[in-house]
Amino acid sequence: MTRQRPPVVGNPPDREPAPDRLARVVDNDPVGPLWRGAQIFRLLSYLYALGFQIAVNPDLDRGGVAWVLFGLLSVWTLASGIGYFVGFARNLVWVGVEVVVVCALMLSTSYVADAEWAWNNQTWPTTLWATNAVISVAILTGPVGGIVAGLIVGGTSTFVKGELNLDFGRNATIIVIVATGMAVGLAAANARRVQEQLSRAARIAAAAEERERLSREVHDGVLQVLALIARRGREIGGPTDELATLAAEQERTLRRLISDTDEPVPASPDALSPDPQRSVDLAAVLRAFAADRISVSAPADAVMVPAHTGSEIRAAVGNALDNVANHAGPGARAYILVEDLGRDVVVSVRDDGIGISDGRLAEAVTQGRVGVSKSIVGRIESLGGTAQLDTEPGAGTEWEFTVPRDDS
Repeated sequence: MTRQRPPVVGNPPDREPAPDRLARVVDNDPVGPLWRGAQIFRLLSYLYALGFQIAVNPDLDRGGVAWVLFGLLSVWTLASGIGYFVGFARNLVWVGVEVVVVCALMLSTSYVADAEWAWNNQTWPTTLWATNAVISVAILTGPVGGIVAGLIVGGTSTFVKGELNLDFGRNATIIVIVATGMAVGLAAANARRVQEQLSRAARIAAAAEERERLSREVHDGVLQVLALIARRGREIGGPTDELATLAAEQERTLRRLISDTDEPVPASPDALSPDPQRSVDLAAVLRAFAADRISVSAPADAVMVPAHTGSEIRAAVGNALDNVANHAGPGARAYILVEDLGRDVVVSVRDDGIGISDGRLAEAVTQGRVGVSKSIVGRIESLGGTAQLDTEPGAGTEWEFTVPRDDS
């Protein structure tokens, strides 16, 4: 027999890795990794500020006041670090307060130290620690907000020193702060844009998968009925010929809509979250097809599969049997065989009809007849299985469905 590969429309969507699902549950913010990374920088800058305070405290005019202010700095570092890491502080009010706190502590340099010390040193809380406020604004608002915050914090440092030093080779503080705000802001904006693109792609993929499912259901019901009406109407003739023509036109229109539409279809809850706990006996499900011209062979023991798997296999088998009834020729018999291979189940649907000529399946797809590619192949591949067709003109056809027992 000639083995034909059934035309495939679309591919099953990749399952999302478990770590990605976990990360999304923990933090839905697209810039969450930036927030968490920034708190590591906050901790390191705090340790640097502590070392600086210990080193310069003897040189300050009011060392005791400086330690009190450093206590406030420590409290704010802890509170904001936790808030940004967990997420409750990621808002305009909190980052605005942080800018005010940072600038106030920088301005306190003029109180705890004299003008000469302020001119020869960085501001008392250290410029490195003060940059945390710029980073927070940049992550929340983007590059423009980061630049503005950098100018405010850098400008405060310049104000404390008493004049603007244009020798940027020796005094590049404000340039570094502004550049940091711009760079972090750009990274945050890019992260949000990528997240939006990924979300949009996921929505499109979900809509496409649901459209595939709906098209299979339509093919199993409405299209089969319309095709039957058109065929029987022409056979009867007379007044029913007009009805047959209308049914054929509607069938063609509906097939075109199923195969060509690009409009998203809302996903039904049942399709997106089938009950994984229920199981059914696949052998019993398929024995229901037994009839005068349909024989079913299955193991004596139950062949248990998830309910969703059993439902999809049953629908694919039913569609294959419809094709036998409609296209295999008068008097054709069908034979269903169920095999339990442990991890997989194999279902074969064979007939002794006229077979399918070479190229006929590809031609059917170009004409909008997607019953094989969607209602049969699409169902089986959506379960992670394979659908193989063997056929030859005059020698019948045989479908072989191999499906993993567990579709989770």
